[in-house]
Amino acid sequence: MTSQGVGAVPKASADSLLPAGPSALLQPAEAGKTLAGLFLERVNGSTEQYRACQDSARQRLGALGSPHSGTTLRVEGALRLAQRDVLPPDEEGYARLRHLDSGLRLIEAAFPQVGTDAEICRLTCAMLEGAWRSRALTPPREEEQITACDCPLCRQLPTPPARTLDDYRWRHSAGRPLTVKTWPYRRELDSVLTGGWSWTRQMNDLERDLGHRHRFEDDILVFHEYKRVIDTIDTTRLTQHVEDRLAESFSTNSARALVSGLFAAHKRSVDEYWLREHHAGSVTLPQTNPLGQSTYSVLQMLDCLFWHVAPDSELWQEENLAALLLCRVIDDMADVRADALTGEISNFWLAEMPTHTKALYAACAIAIVKYGCMPEAHRPMWNTWLMTTTIVWMGLTGRHALWFDGITEGLPPAQGCALCDLQPNACAGILTHGTTLTISPRPTAPALSPKTAELSARCRAQYPRTWPLFDAELHAFEAVHGPWYGNTDNAWEILRRTYIAAVEASSAAPSPARAREVQQDAGVVGSERFHTLHDPRTGREDTALLAYMFGCAHPHFLWNATGYRPTGVTGDWLDG
Repeated sequence: MTSQGVGAVPKASADSLLPAGPSALLQPAEAGKTLAGLFLERVNGSTEQYRACQDSARQRLGALGSPHSGTTLRVEGALRLAQRDVLPPDEEGYARLRHLDSGLRLIEAAFPQVGTDAEICRLTCAMLEGAWRSRALTPPREEEQITACDCPLCRQLPTPPARTLDDYRWRHSAGRPLTVKTWPYRRELDSVLTGGWSWTRQMNDLERDLGHRHRFEDDILVFHEYKRVIDTIDTTRLTQHVEDRLAESFSTNSARALVSGLFAAHKRSVDEYWLREHHAGSVTLPQTNPLGQSTYSVLQMLDCLFWHVAPDSELWQEENLAALLLCRVIDDMADVRADALTGEISNFWLAEMPTHTKALYAACAIAIVKYGCMPEAHRPMWNTWLMTTTIVWMGLTGRHALWFDGITEGLPPAQGCALCDLQPNACAGILTHGTTLTISPRPTAPALSPKTAELSARCRAQYPRTWPLFDAELHAFEAVHGPWYGNTDNAWEILRRTYIAAVEASSAAPSPARAREVQQDAGVVGSERFHTLHDPRTGREDTALLAYMFGCAHPHFLWNATGYRPTGVTGDWLDG
């Protein structure tokens, strides 16, 4: 992020956020309102180019029989909703904020170009401090009175299988890496996290190379946030390297990375502080927190803006901001149970949001993945492959519960499925003026292209029970995407061990052991095949198909994470 070209920042001064002592009153809710106002002032509405691409996509689908009319569901703009009041930080929190501010002041003094970055960091951390303390000390609210919702989404909310902390030992960042690296000779990429990051950059950079593709030295966030991979990454050397580069040749992204490193370190510090208090018995962390819809959205934006930096000309574009938020929603959907058990506060499924609102956000995540599979989605925006690469990365690392938690007893009916009939949607106004989801009969391609027909034929020969569903989804995918020109052998090997294996497991008797086998093998096939997705000839085609099958195809394994309701905070090392 940068303040270049966007005018003055409506700053709450550092002195007002960081008073001289802990007895002085600090209102994190005011920080939240200031931050929401900053985003609302900065955001740029949809341009003619974006609108033209979206109109073109709708016209193409309409020619295949997708009507524009249908059931509509309104999603209100999150930043315009009221935020809840939270408590001021305690003495330890003030100390952390003063330490953060001292670092931010140094960066701002040297590099005023990242003043907006620093201000967002300052405000977000003040909100985090207040949210954690409020969660620990505020008497729990009365549980939400669940009333039957007759909307098409709530009628399809699943009942997920029970899980315990032991079911999530596999998800640590220090666990199984991708054995085939993005760049095999760089130790820094032993982490699956870094591999996924650099892959997304390469996908975006094929047409417009912003110089990010090999600039892993800018990615301080990776190394501060995921300190569990410390054995394979020399963070001290890397930090010094970036600081030396800044002294020699200024890079806005490099300075931005320093700000993100301070944020990541602060977030980790406050998370671990309150979990230690919980483990020691000093406080009891309930499975609720004060993060409503607006607060959740604002807090997630800092994570996403630092993780997926767009060109300055697109940074505040509403389509870009929507993709960033919903990228985080997808991650939270699949990671929710582990985060519930470890106590992660920023996970929105633990927030006191109505069930219907959560279902709307989950549906938005599916709709934008569908949109990301369309060729029209990739013309106007650099950060355009974010949604598709996110869902595929989750499916191929074995780190998330995409398959493991998605396998429930039996398959939901395919006819009249609201999720199948969700129309592709860029969800551009989800932060600002809101967005409208449309549910209408989905289009299907009249015939499969040769390579996609080969995938269907292989499934019919090897998995005849799953073939009718698989073939129908390929027809639906080609309606959205157009003819597919990917790597048939590679796509088949991945799909048979992920999507098809999960459908087969869902069709059989419930078996946690079999579900675990599918989940673990998804990580293995990712290790074997992840590098093929970097092929500039077929990688984007394969990624689009995998994203559709992992996130949008029936049955919707991603959606099956939405039925989760938290129980107790068991506690474990934080990991993401």
